[in-house]
Amino acid sequence: MSKIKLQLTRSMIGTNPKQRATIKGLGFLRTHQIVERVDTPEIRGMVNKVSPWVRLVDEGAA
Repeated sequence: MSKIKLQLTRSMIGTNPKQRATIKGLGFLRTHQIVERVDTPEIRGMVNKVSPWVRLVDEGAA
């Protein structure tokens, strides 16, 4: 399975609870953290919902 690397680029201060839950669901705990997730439509949808805060670092890492 292909994987994608994501980075949380901005603070979650000022976001609404649904956006915070999505960011937590992606596995982020702090700003500038990089997480690796399996590339599925569900993960892509979550990234699209919080795109101002999350950056795609690397696609197809594995």
